Amino acid sequence: MGKMTEWLEMDDGHEIYLRSWVNEGESPKAIVQISHGMAEHIARYDDFAQFLLNRGIFVYGNDHRGHGHTGEKAGVFGYFAQKDGFDRVVDDLHAVTNHIKKLYPDKPIILFGHSLGSFLSRRYIQKYSSDITGVILSGTGGNPGVAAAIGKLVAKREIRKFGKTAPSHVMNRIIFGSYNKGLDHVKNKFSWLSRDESVVHAYLQDPYCGFVCSGTFFYDLLTGLQLIHQDALIQQIRKDLPIFFISGDRDPVGTYAKGVKKAIKQLEKNGLHKIDYRFYQDARHEVLNEINKEEVYEDIIQWIERTLNTVEG
Repeated sequence: MGKMTEWLEMDDGHEIYLRSWVNEGESPKAIVQISHGMAEHIARYDDFAQFLLNRGIFVYGNDHRGHGHTGEKAGVFGYFAQKDGFDRVVDDLHAVTNHIKKLYPDKPIILFGHSLGSFLSRRYIQKYSSDITGVILSGTGGNPGVAAAIGKLVAKREIRKFGKTAPSHVMNRIIFGSYNKGLDHVKNKFSWLSRDESVVHAYLQDPYCGFVCSGTFFYDLLTGLQLIHQDALIQQIRKDLPIFFISGDRDPVGTYAKGVKKAIKQLEKNGLHKIDYRFYQDARHEVLNEINKEEVYEDIIQWIERTLNTVEG
């Protein structure tokens, strides 16, 4: 049972840190490719990856640009790219998929995206849905509507004022300022992540977590949110792609499940017909790190196995 790390060079010369959990000499049932969230990194998924590995599923995941070891090597955190950053990171994910396909031709690949990673995954399937077997979307959200356009104007002003790579505390406050409201037992600014206080404490202590992202990052994120909610782009997703939404009903990112339900309805309206979902009572944003995570893990593995059986059948 081994964890391995490597660096992949993208077509623009940028190097991406890639981590994998594999059993040497064994053939996996499938590969899960993880797309992590904002202001975190792939190593936080170790427990989940070990669980999947024990079930015969190999796991690959990279640190996005501006995050983890990828950001550290480039010398900048909370910043994707000079131009079209959101799509650039989506294309990085696709490059990782192609890398996995070279190593394990003909093996099914399930894309797992959490939070920011779920938004990236939703753009990924608009462009590359034929390259994966299914997608799991954790802690996703709904259409911000006009708020995205207003937010982009503020982000542009922040970029002009402080520069492209400087942290934007204003945008950070606008996006996250209200996330603890309405929650019980709030201990610190990241209590909205999980009811498990040890998880939140570890996040606070992690030097690769919780940093404030740049105005450029927020501009790219809001652009991505606009793209993933466009009907014309949703129609480019193959209609029979299996999709599994998982979310806590106390997750502010998903507007306490309301935004997630709207996202599901929009996909169904555009002809996607293999959508499953599960909302966890009282769970917050990181369902993989919640006090009921064993239940979440089991739901995920059962969905993966059902999906694989359907594809093979």
